[in-house]
Parts: sequence; structure tokens; C-alpha cells
Amino acid sequence: MKTKIFEKDELDESTLDKIGEDIRNGALVIFPTETVYGIGANAYDENASKRIFEAKGRPSDNPLIVHVDSLEMADECMEEDIRKYKNIISRLWPGPITFIFKKSSSVPLTVTGGKNTVGIRFPSNKISQKIIKHSGVPIAAPSANISGKPSSTRINHVIKDFLNRVDYIISDGDCFFGLESTIIDLSGDAPTLLRPGPISVEDIENIIPNLEVPDFVYAKIDYSGPVLSPGMKYKHYSPDIQLVLIDSEDFINEVRNIYREGDIIFCDDNMLRLLPEDFDRISLGNSDNLYDIAKNIFSFLRLDFDTEKKYRRIICQGFSNSGIGLAIMNRLRKAADVILE
Repeated sequence: MKTKIFEKDELDESTLDKIGEDIRNGALVIFPTETVYGIGANAYDENASKRIFEAKGRPSDNPLIVHVDSLEMADECMEEDIRKYKNIISRLWPGPITFIFKKSSSVPLTVTGGKNTVGIRFPSNKISQKIIKHSGVPIAAPSANISGKPSSTRINHVIKDFLNRVDYIISDGDCFFGLESTIIDLSGDAPTLLRPGPISVEDIENIIPNLEVPDFVYAKIDYSGPVLSPGMKYKHYSPDIQLVLIDSEDFINEVRNIYREGDIIFCDDNMLRLLPEDFDRISLGNSDNLYDIAKNIFSFLRLDFDTEKKYRRIICQGFSNSGIGLAIMNRLRKAADVILE
């Protein structure tokens, strides 16, 4: 298979029509969203969805998220009338949030990991909206990465992992948020957070006051129930070398105690200035704006900086659990081999 790569500026109407037609007929396309790049296929086509699992090496019970470009398209994928949830979704869609609903018969069980529920997202990224619109079908798409590894937020990572393994790759530069969508389960008795993301718990609670936040969301305990959404069960986001997470207020002394030749330290600007200059270290950004940290975390877990040095271990700073910090810590805890508290 030879992958066709398009920059967003190359996507004229005829090109979009051709990509859309191929998606309807079973093609795999990697496309940008405001969160991370996704690897997608026709959500109504069981065989096309199977290609996603094969390309990623993804367990078959780990469900995919269905991306739509309208409330009408979302309604086709749901058992219930979407108008029942209008007060919630009208304030959060389009955007970096996924809702879990009871699925309609139109969505194959392959897409949902064998469950009777489906995760649906209406992305705000204009390129993803155009791809969905021109395909005329919802697109099932998890993050575009090899299963278990950090999600792709930069096009060079996408190309490295999937060149000539998918039909199309659409480039839109770096993703805006850099972390996968927030996921809320609306299929049960009470709205429940399943995965923290760019839209914080605090902001969601202004819209959904009765939101439940289970302990597993903090990734301090293992989740053992049914996998209702991505990121709930399997080890995720792991770099190619060992990751040690120091979730301690005494980060500087902890680092001094464990640092050895071959380590690289990930921290914020403030910690960087406090660490010895002979320690290999790199700033993830300014922790006064945790969205800055979130945008960088996955690309840095892939050691995406200008160096030829071979590292054996990452030592990473922990961050606040408030705001998007909860999503950052959820990802870091799931990626870590060792957590020091």
C-alpha cells in the first residue's frame, strides 16, 4: 500500500470528494483533530473498522470513537433521540469532548468493542469536519499511534508510524490541545467521567452538576470493569524507555537522589532553573498554563527534541490535578513504569 499525503492547503473540493468516496468504500485515513491525530474509517463498515485495529495492533474489546459533523449524524448512531441531551451537547459540541450513548443498530459491534454503547464526538477542527462531510458517513477513529504508545500530535510522528500502512494522511501541523478528548458517559443512571481531557471537570460541572468522577480517573487504581471508552483499561502512552514519575512536592531532592548518567528530566520552567546545570533536562513548558504542558507531553514522551544522545530513562515531574492537570496526570500515571510519591 502506498500512502497519499496531503497538506491541508491541498484539499480542494475534488480532492476531498475523492478522499470521501474512498472512505465510504473502506479506506483508512489519518486526519487531524483539535486534540490528537486520528486513524479513521467508515464507522458503518465493519471490515473497514477491523483495518483500524489491525493497523494499530489494538485489542478488539477497546472501542473506537465515532466522529460526526452534525447533530443529525450523531443521532443516526444513537438509540435515543439526541434532543434528550440538547442542553448538554449544545454547550460542549463541537469540541474536544466525547459522549457515550446507547448505540443504534447502524453502528457495528466491531466499532464499539462488542458493547451496546458508542462514544460520539463532534470535533471542532475544520479539516476533520470537511473529511467527515465529504465522506457522508461518521468516521470511527482512535488516536493515530501504535497501541499502547503516546498519541500522535505532530505529523512527523504520524508518518513515522503509519506511512504505507494507511491510504491517506492529512497534515494540519501540530494539534491544538495535544491530549485526547474528555469522555463523559451519558448512557447510565448518572453522567460519569470516564477519561479526563481538555475540557476540565470544573468546567463540565458548571453544565452537568451531578457529574460523577470515579477514583480510576485519577489513575491511582486499576480499572477492572467493562471497557466503555478508550483509555480505561490497557496500558497507554508508554515511551520507548522507562518513565519514572515523581508526584511529590519535593521533586528537586527526589531527582538528586535518583538521577544517573543516561537520565533525561522532564519538568516545567521553574524546576528547570532549580536543577543542577550538569543534569540533562528539558522544559515541558510553563506550568502557570497547564495547557502549554498538555500540548507538549505526548511529543516529548517520544523524545521529540533535537538530540542524538541515547537516553535510558525519563524522570518526569508531576503536576496539579486541577483543570487540565487531571488529564495530564492521568496520562503520565498510565505511562509510568515507576511512580514516586
